Amino acid sequence: MPSSGIIAVDAAAKGMKLERYASGGALLLRRATSAKLVSASSHLLFRATVLATLALVFLFTLHYPSLLSRSFHLSTGGGDAAHPSSASHRSLLMSSSSSSASAAYGGAAWEKEMRRSARPSRDGGISVLVTGAAGFVGTHCSLALKARGDGVVGLDNFNSYYDPSLKRARQALLASRGVAVLDADINDGLLLEKLFDVTAFTHVLHLAAQAGVRYAMEAPQTYVASNVAGLVSVFEVAAKHADPQPAVVWASSSSVYGLNTDAPFSEDHRTDRPASLYAATKKAGEAIAHTYNHIYGLSITGLRFFTVYGPWGRPDMAYFFFARSIVAGEPITLFRAADGSDARRDFTYIDDVVKGCLGALDTAGKSTGSKSGRKSGPAPLRVYNLGNTSPVPVTRMVAILEKLLGKKANKRIVTMPSNGDVPFTHANVSHAAHDFGYRPTTSLEAGLRHFVDWFVEYYKLDAKIAKGARGAAAKPAKKKKAAAAMSAAS
Repeated sequence: MPSSGIIAVDAAAKGMKLERYASGGALLLRRATSAKLVSASSHLLFRATVLATLALVFLFTLHYPSLLSRSFHLSTGGGDAAHPSSASHRSLLMSSSSSSASAAYGGAAWEKEMRRSARPSRDGGISVLVTGAAGFVGTHCSLALKARGDGVVGLDNFNSYYDPSLKRARQALLASRGVAVLDADINDGLLLEKLFDVTAFTHVLHLAAQAGVRYAMEAPQTYVASNVAGLVSVFEVAAKHADPQPAVVWASSSSVYGLNTDAPFSEDHRTDRPASLYAATKKAGEAIAHTYNHIYGLSITGLRFFTVYGPWGRPDMAYFFFARSIVAGEPITLFRAADGSDARRDFTYIDDVVKGCLGALDTAGKSTGSKSGRKSGPAPLRVYNLGNTSPVPVTRMVAILEKLLGKKANKRIVTMPSNGDVPFTHANVSHAAHDFGYRPTTSLEAGLRHFVDWFVEYYKLDAKIAKGARGAAAKPAKKKKAAAAMSAAS
């Protein structure tokens, strides 16, 4: 090939290379520019996300200060027990008292006191951590356990859902029987771990919860904080920190039956149609219990309580605030179903429920897991109804209270609103009867008599009402002495 041809080809080749370099450089420039744009967009998106999150936190704080505030206010006068103020309600989600409890509790003297309270006084006795110990059922169960020689340590956050002074009075009663009750929160995982480090509890009776069907419409977050997050907190420590793992018995609710119309309610019936947020959180708890049993080998027993009543009860319960309204001469509201029938409840006396709780503890069976995460086999997973098996119209309950208090109620009857309440409850307790001999024996008349006796004494009512209550109790007491006998839990 002539030299001029070679030169031309070489020049053409160089031109092609230059073109490639030029196009490659342009491509690299475009990619670099694109990368910068993506990076800038990512930074902008990140900043926007942070700003949006801060805005949401700010708005959440404005609307729900009770969940984030590091302070709380106790109610001063009690107010409307059935509808407590959201502003005065102390959250169960790590408030200042509970968040500092793990730091406040400790030292040789504290550890000695915890061990003393948790130590059984009888051979073969169990050691039980009772959450919600200053609550209605928690107080009675703690007293009954201590009376039979078991060790008990209580925990309660003393929130103001109802008058905290009643909870403090229960705490004082427990202290007089040798039961220590800590002012702390179930969401304080560090404190729970510290308790299990100090004492090897054989059982946990988890009764702490945000109660009340209608209040869930006003303060839904507190139900999630306590009934879901709080339950997980207890399960976490029991499954991953305690050594050995304790057996857990916890309070579910008859509310899980929701819109079920089959009666009496059986543990085999469907529970996938809750009628309130409260019921939904309890149903969620049963699903969570299944998970911790399956993965970690925790022995877990859920108890579905049916309208528990009696001395030292909850002021937000109908029988309690009806009694207060009757004495004060204030009107009471009674609900009727859409078909005109009276609302009916399976009222269950506290002593019968306590026997069921202790029976569940005694037959719980051992957990099979360990701190390492390994389990030796399947652990018991159970759920039981604890009811009275005899639904009674609420109007009948009011009539009994009128007789015991010697005063007529100013009744206002309305159709039941769709706010979570159900027209009737009715328990089938055959499983509990078979597995641990649960048999309720207290009639509504006898149980309300015991409640009114306590009610008159605790609130120091005038002599006329006290005399009427004693007079109403005198005749039936002669017929059946056994009905008047209270268990150690009273």
